[in-house]
Amino acid sequence: MTAARVSPGLEALLREGPGRSSLRRARLGMIVHPASASPDLRFGVDAVREAGFDLRALFGPQHGARGEKQDNMIESRPYTDPVSGLPVHSLYGDVRKPSPDMLAGLDAVLFDLQDVGVRVYTFIWTMALAMEACAEAGIQFVVLDRPNPVGGERREGPLLRPGFESFVGLHPLPLRHGLTCAEVAQWLNAARGIGCELSVYRCEGWRRDMDWAATGLPWIMPSPNLPTPVSCEAYPGMVLLEGANLSEGRGTTRPFELFGAPWLDPPALADRLNSAGLPGVAFRPCHFEPTFQKHAGLLCGGAQLHVADRRAFQPVRTAVEVLAAARAQAPDDFAWREPPYEYEETLPPIDILWGHDGLRTGIDTGADAEAIMEETPREAAAFAAEVEPWLLY
Repeated sequence: MTAARVSPGLEALLREGPGRSSLRRARLGMIVHPASASPDLRFGVDAVREAGFDLRALFGPQHGARGEKQDNMIESRPYTDPVSGLPVHSLYGDVRKPSPDMLAGLDAVLFDLQDVGVRVYTFIWTMALAMEACAEAGIQFVVLDRPNPVGGERREGPLLRPGFESFVGLHPLPLRHGLTCAEVAQWLNAARGIGCELSVYRCEGWRRDMDWAATGLPWIMPSPNLPTPVSCEAYPGMVLLEGANLSEGRGTTRPFELFGAPWLDPPALADRLNSAGLPGVAFRPCHFEPTFQKHAGLLCGGAQLHVADRRAFQPVRTAVEVLAAARAQAPDDFAWREPPYEYEETLPPIDILWGHDGLRTGIDTGADAEAIMEETPREAAAFAAEVEPWLLY
């Protein structure tokens, strides 16, 4: 017997239709991207309009409302959507919070982005800033919830500390936070004091122990460099490589699974990582040539990580071991990336990705991964207790 699939929040709204929904007479804006789709692959904008809702404007996060910006940190500009004819406001660039002019004439904003459960993925911070703007404008904010593709049972990595806030972390979440967007929204609204008029359409049938395959939903890339669910499994840790001069695989067909640099020795690197006792993952030495971003057009030596057991795999611990191994192998070539990064002009990128300076200083002084990660289980447990009242599943 085929298991029933998960029904995302968008479907719950569509089933209500404007005749039954509290939004039936509302003038709506919608924050969308390509993964804002129904299970039968209709783009959410089209589905909402066909259901009779009064959609007046679209808002695009990082990579754009149509996912048109392939690379990281490429800004979008306002334009007219070529299919719906609606105005599209960019929320990535100089303006990341909806302005009063953008919200003028709207009664509510729908949020329907597929997040990936990681603090540094910018979509939840687009959501947070939009919630603030709606609170200030006195209009409703509606989250159409979607599953967390890396599951909701585990939390990994440090909490963001005061003084390290940026657009890859505005509030103190763990690096892998284990929440859905609606759960983050409820926590932000109540515990973090945003205080907007918040409504949530839950996912039906989602459990916290589910991987993506178990949801029965089609995979649509939430951003161009997360092409597969396996990419998402690796991302909570391997995104840290963005803070160093290692390629994290952008510009290849396996971002966040491939990693390396022109000055690394693949067999020695893979041998060290395979000997580190990392659960649920194995490393294959390899070479690759990125077509864009770091080391574009250069032959990189490195490895590909292969997730053998997603429940055992610890992506954050794995990435710490990768960074330590690369620095140990080539201390004269390894370097931390310099700012600016994601609109932060001063702090080192690795510090805002990690949430404080402990990873950078630990690796620079030769600390092992166990020492660098020592405080993170306690922090994750404290956060789990704090967020418990706002869990939906």
